[in-house]
Amino acid sequence: MQTFDLSKSSLRELNATLHAQKASTNQTAWEIANPRGHHAIAVGLDAPIEVTVKGSTGYYCAGMNKQATVVVKGSAGPGVAENMMSGTVIVEGDASQYAGATGNGGLLVIKGNASSRCGISMKGIDIVVFGNIGHMSAFMAQSGNLVVLGDAGDALGDSLYEARLFVRGSVKSLGADCIEKEMRPEHLEILRELIERSGAPARPEEFKRYGSARRLYNFHIDNASAY
Repeated sequence: MQTFDLSKSSLRELNATLHAQKASTNQTAWEIANPRGHHAIAVGLDAPIEVTVKGSTGYYCAGMNKQATVVVKGSAGPGVAENMMSGTVIVEGDASQYAGATGNGGLLVIKGNASSRCGISMKGIDIVVFGNIGHMSAFMAQSGNLVVLGDAGDALGDSLYEARLFVRGSVKSLGADCIEKEMRPEHLEILRELIERSGAPARPEEFKRYGSARRLYNFHIDNASAY
């Protein structure tokens, strides 16, 4: 286990050290002590390493992650796992706004609640939230899966493309072009896999599925006069 203390070394030194790790590294386990809410901790990683942050973080923790597993033993500020490509990011507390924004792949697990715009413009990432999510979550989400064990706020899935949204609790309101959809066997299988991978305390049969009505971005001849 390699330990990096941010009360003694700079954030720049930390990220440079983590960026220097390659696929063949034998220094695969890292612990970051005294994060003290620093922004951009463990961003841009591109090696199969495991990083444990012993406390809460500021903006953009684990942004642009690729291959690495990052565990936050606390809460995360806005933009955690933003533009994530692959790997796994686990937040053991709560996450602030736009968690997993524009994520292209990988798995983001939030064991507490997530604030507004969770999964905004997601492009293939899988996000599992054990608690609740705020308003405008999955806004313009293009692909991937958002699983919420708790409740969802206003305008869920507004202007949604083809991402799949699974909510166990209540939904305050649906956004433009987002509707409840049939839960078919293939969707239960997707849920089963994500629940298993994330360790979420839930069963697939407890969820409802929401998705695009496919009307917002399509031409209809009845509306020709409006164009």
